[in-house]
Order: sequence, then structure tokens, then C-alpha cells
Amino acid sequence: MEAPREVAVDASRAWDRPLVVMPVFAVVSLVGGQLPSFSTAANIYSLSIGGTLMWFGLSQRVPRRPVPGRPGRGTVWWLAPAVVFVAFEGSTFLTGSASSYPTLSKLADPLLGDPAVRAAGYFGWLWAFWGLARR
Repeated sequence: MEAPREVAVDASRAWDRPLVVMPVFAVVSLVGGQLPSFSTAANIYSLSIGGTLMWFGLSQRVPRRPVPGRPGRGTVWWLAPAVVFVAFEGSTFLTGSASSYPTLSKLADPLLGDPAVRAAGYFGWLWAFWGLARR
């Protein structure tokens, strides 16, 4: 029986280059910005884009980087705002998100009413998580 061969992956793939990825993200953002805020179509679009990016990230097409060691002490300062945000969003959502005590998502609704702002937010979201995935 023949032993399985390891496939060497070149780290300079096109989907790992900002000059290729950013224009694709711009087009995806412009399409996503045209969808109504928090609508079913926007949610399905976001989940499909996120699922596609997750598939690319988990596939063997993208070069694997070594797993980093134990997180440093500075990690707490990065996680603290995320924990506060999740706790605030979860508690206000569970209590009914009244107009006197709204969730941060409801507070963002007036800003996300403009398709250009929505597209810019979408692009920032894609760019930030692409940067995190490349680390």
C-alpha cells in the first residue's frame, strides 16, 4: 500500500492577498448594504457569506499556521469589552428590549438605515474578521 502524500500549500495564494480579497469584500459589502437592516434576506446573506468564509478557513486550501501558545496577560483587556457587550446585549434582549432600555442593536438602527453606512459597516466586519483569521 502506498503511504498518503502530504500536499504542500504555497502561502502566497490569491485569497490570502489583500489586493485580491479587499475588492471581493467591497463587492460583497455593496450587495449586503443594499439589503434591509436586520431582515431575513440580510440574515441569510450574512450567514451564507460567513459560512463560505468558514469553509475557506477550514478547508485544506488555506495554509495552516502553527497554533499560538498560551494567551498573554494582555488578552484580558481584549476580552473584557466583548464580555461586557455580550452581557449587556443578552440581558437587554432577555428583558424585552424596551425603548427605555434598548439593546445596542436597536440603538444602531438609525445609523444602519442608510445603505452606504450599512455597506461600510459590512466591509469593516469582513475586513476585521479576515484580519483575525490570518493571524
